Amino acid sequence: MKQLCLYARTLAYLRPSQIAYFLQRRILPQFRSVAKTVDAGRRSGVSMLPGISVSKTTGDDWSFSFLRQSKCIQMKNTDWACKDMPKLWRYNLHYFDYLHDSARSFENKSLLVTDWIERNPPDAEDAWEPYTVSLRIVNWIKFFLFRDERSVVEGNEKPIRQEWIDSLYQQARWLECNIEHHFLANHYLKNGVALLFAGTYFEGADADRWLRKGLEILREELQEQFLADGGHFERSPMYHSISVVDYLDVLNLMQHSSVAIVRDVTSEFVGKITTALDFLNGICLPDGDIPLFNDSALGIAPTPSQIFEYAERVIGYKLAQRSTSLTVSAFSKSGYYVCRKASDMIIIDCGSIGPDYNPAHAHCDTLSYELVLDGRRVIVDCGVFDYEPSHERAYARSTKAHNTIIVDREEQSEIWGVFRVARRARPIHGRIDKIENGAILFEGAHDGYRRLKGKPIHCRRISYDEQGSWVVTDELTGTGVHHMESVVHIHPECSIEQAGEALYRIERNGETVATVQALTPCEMRIEHGCYFPEFSLSYKNAVIALSCSGVLPLQLTYRIQKWTSEDIETHRYANPFPLTLLSSRGERARDQNL
Repeated sequence: MKQLCLYARTLAYLRPSQIAYFLQRRILPQFRSVAKTVDAGRRSGVSMLPGISVSKTTGDDWSFSFLRQSKCIQMKNTDWACKDMPKLWRYNLHYFDYLHDSARSFENKSLLVTDWIERNPPDAEDAWEPYTVSLRIVNWIKFFLFRDERSVVEGNEKPIRQEWIDSLYQQARWLECNIEHHFLANHYLKNGVALLFAGTYFEGADADRWLRKGLEILREELQEQFLADGGHFERSPMYHSISVVDYLDVLNLMQHSSVAIVRDVTSEFVGKITTALDFLNGICLPDGDIPLFNDSALGIAPTPSQIFEYAERVIGYKLAQRSTSLTVSAFSKSGYYVCRKASDMIIIDCGSIGPDYNPAHAHCDTLSYELVLDGRRVIVDCGVFDYEPSHERAYARSTKAHNTIIVDREEQSEIWGVFRVARRARPIHGRIDKIENGAILFEGAHDGYRRLKGKPIHCRRISYDEQGSWVVTDELTGTGVHHMESVVHIHPECSIEQAGEALYRIERNGETVATVQALTPCEMRIEHGCYFPEFSLSYKNAVIALSCSGVLPLQLTYRIQKWTSEDIETHRYANPFPLTLLSSRGERARDQNL
């Protein structure tokens, strides 16, 4: 009964159309096969500028490396099933991003395309899931286009084989019958991109239909997935970056092909994606990369600098110069709030966990934040390790893995499985403002714990002054006696030293970066956490945990004080604190004991 209630609370958020398509896929036989195509015709006058490649080279033709895991291959009879590897690794094998790896030979790429066609019929697991097919269609078309252009320039015979073209056509026909209406979100967008690419590349009635359907999906999802402030509705900086590149690829293809697209559509795409690029610039950390909220990891999407450079080539986007003075930015629709000064920055998450009908990439990170000092990450989000039903996955999505509070040891959103969420935290309000004397004040609240006895509400205030002090105040309102715990995750390059009662120093390379001090009565201790900046990469890191119990309303406050070079020099000789070395000094290691 408990499990049934969990299912019911999850299904309650789905759209009726999703449930209908889901039941259809479960009850009715799936459309698994399409007739092979012979002599598929290609449209003339189709080209595009080189895009962005994020494929990680292995340095040779004999192995694949995805998600920091490598596997050797045979040139013929490739093991496309790879049952010894995680599912996401297998998906990457079938995406064919590596066709754009300049270190891999053309002969190798040709053998892989041919071998894939021979060994992966339309019912093959992993290879023929709609999302996988969508990415492969786009990658093959890009590869074919650039090989055609190179063969003309070099005077070589056209290297693109008709059997490849026919397989590509078959895949597009299959995708048209297997669009992910039950899933929607970024999967549905990828389906649309693939259909538009296929419709542009081929000619004939099928191609014209794919082009219309792809354009219809892309126009629909442009309004659905990109919010008014430019942020992506899944609230994941990584998926935001991926989706922006999808639309830049579409614009690139549309602008360099003979297919007539209404100018208003192009303008619509350019306008919305320009706002999305401004948003990406607004949330980028001073190290030039994305924050790690909501299933974000480094090394999957192109870097922001790559995206901005590509956007300049495709749509003439110009990156705005960033001020070094104290500034604030409120992306209220997405729920991200930013305060910057020179190379210091805090970004706070006070947004919805994602679209109600598909919060697959949501974490329990409402009112969490990341803090950068002097251009380097100091307080961090945990990131994401994998998409498997693993301990790491459960930890990465948990409230404990983020810089926010846990009430009565419960999750702020009812996460379960690998991608599921039942009851979820919703922001009540959020705002950031400059106030008197050059100070900044953020205020926000969410209702994730209202399901508990006494209906507690979590309210957070973060104030900043130009002396480099952040004061974080958490208040729990409602009724009854409750326990609250606030956690602060420190970057693994940093170590923690106790500097007095309720006072800790954060050090990097033996020098103090900042101090963290409790300002209200509480228990303060050091724990161990995990930091997953990339898929399949785990570091141990130190976590400062502050906790207290009492009758509501209950308050817990701590201060983060940045240390300047003058502070370090003054205290180097004064040595005012009796220092006690902790057992962990941020040593990098795989964490097997979450």
